[in-house]
Amino acid sequence: MKRLLILMAAMLSFPAVADNNNIVVLEVKGGIGAATAEYIANGIRHAEDTSAELLVIKIDTPGGLLNATRDIIQDILASEVPVATYVTPDGARAASAGTYILLASHVAAMTPTTSVGAATPVSMTGGDATPSPAPSPVPQPADQPDSAEDTTEKPAESASEEMQELPGTAMERKVLNDAVSYIRSLAERYDRNADWAEDAVISAATLTAEEALEQNVIEFVATDLDDLLQQLNGYEVAMKSGEQALATDNAVVDNYEPNWRMKLLAIISNPEIVLLLGLAGVYGLIYEGWNPGAIVPGVVGVICLLLAAYALQVLPVNYAGLALIVVGVALMIAEAFAPSFGALGIGGIAAFVFGAIMMFDKDIPGFGISLAFVIGLAVVFAALVIWMVGYILKLRRRGGVSGADSIVGGTATVMEDFTTEGRVWLEGEAWHARSAVPVSKDQHVVVVAMDGLILDIKPQ
Repeated sequence: MKRLLILMAAMLSFPAVADNNNIVVLEVKGGIGAATAEYIANGIRHAEDTSAELLVIKIDTPGGLLNATRDIIQDILASEVPVATYVTPDGARAASAGTYILLASHVAAMTPTTSVGAATPVSMTGGDATPSPAPSPVPQPADQPDSAEDTTEKPAESASEEMQELPGTAMERKVLNDAVSYIRSLAERYDRNADWAEDAVISAATLTAEEALEQNVIEFVATDLDDLLQQLNGYEVAMKSGEQALATDNAVVDNYEPNWRMKLLAIISNPEIVLLLGLAGVYGLIYEGWNPGAIVPGVVGVICLLLAAYALQVLPVNYAGLALIVVGVALMIAEAFAPSFGALGIGGIAAFVFGAIMMFDKDIPGFGISLAFVIGLAVVFAALVIWMVGYILKLRRRGGVSGADSIVGGTATVMEDFTTEGRVWLEGEAWHARSAVPVSKDQHVVVVAMDGLILDIKPQ
């Protein structure tokens, strides 16, 4: 019995060996932003903490922000767990930033009917960073070759050499050269087709899943996650520590979900949501300022403004556009204070629309803003603020609604005939009243003064 207990204690002292391998799966949809970067970083840490065999990023994206993309790539390259980026489901794409992430991963895979490419960087002004192509030389007649032309065969120039000859501003060439060198380094790290990767930047080239497999851009085409894991079983990936064979047979899939903070950041980092939060915050504070003590509008306004300010920190913002939005809101408010037959209101709407368009670059994939949304929002909120401020001013002009301020100037009804003193009915109560002239029952009188609980009245 003693030996049995010793044997059981020895068995418990050894860590249990899992029958199945742990595969952590992340899902990325939509634009690549700060929330996506944080989600992937946390997913990688989770995979490392759980000693996962593999981390799979299921991706479907039109692109996203440059800083967030670089953060994601750095986390993938530093990961101690192999990372497989899988473009899925059918019809998905890994465009722009998604192409960089796919090439930076240890394993690149796609579902049939998906696409990859179009990785041309977008400048902060909204246009392509790719310079315009140089004009073609004037063709020479076939029977009159140029005598100065060297007819000896020359080696074909690389895409990089051709790119250097393209015209454009210094900033355009700088952005393009940086993007080309970056994507080539990612492709070469895992012996993928660097020439096509460069073409994806210069010419916005794209490939289907089968074409990407044939041209050595990806390693696998899989119909679903189970098919991918089956193909990956025994596949060797290049890690910093050396070659590592993947064991994905009978894998246990751990779907890693973003926490509430990442979900909130993903929602509020949408430019359209930022505009709604900012306007709701401004109007909430306006209402609170004109109606002190309401509390709820002020609290909601402050929270909305803080959320909008937080979102603006992770979005590329043109501050000239932000200034135009502020001017637009101020003009809408001025229309309510000093009616100008619509001049101030129309000017405010125009400033708001132009500011919203300038504030966010509509060409950044996944972070554009709809012109129809901006115009509709401007009209609705302009009408709201004009009505709200006008209503508040009307309340101010009406005066008090309780206490002496509401009684003096009010209209009362005489309850009985009297010459000097008697009773009147006012605001649901009977009051003792004094009059300098005789009044009769049911006559309407106006309160001109209040002396304690006695009202001084006169005929209406």
